[in-house]
Amino acid sequence: MEPVETIIVEQTQLACDGGVGALGHPRVFLNMEGKGYVDCPYCGRHYVLKPGAKASHGH
Repeated sequence: MEPVETIIVEQTQLACDGGVGALGHPRVFLNMEGKGYVDCPYCGRHYVLKPGAKASHGH
């Protein structure tokens, strides 16, 4: 099994679709407020908030 991909992001709210086009997964919206990281429940990608990045605000 391949290691889980870690992606550094600058926002606490993001969306993941697996990143492989038609072979990906349904888009899921993720929120890492208060944690600094979040894992996608479909593909397991590990998203980490970049040090010094500010929390994003919804509408």
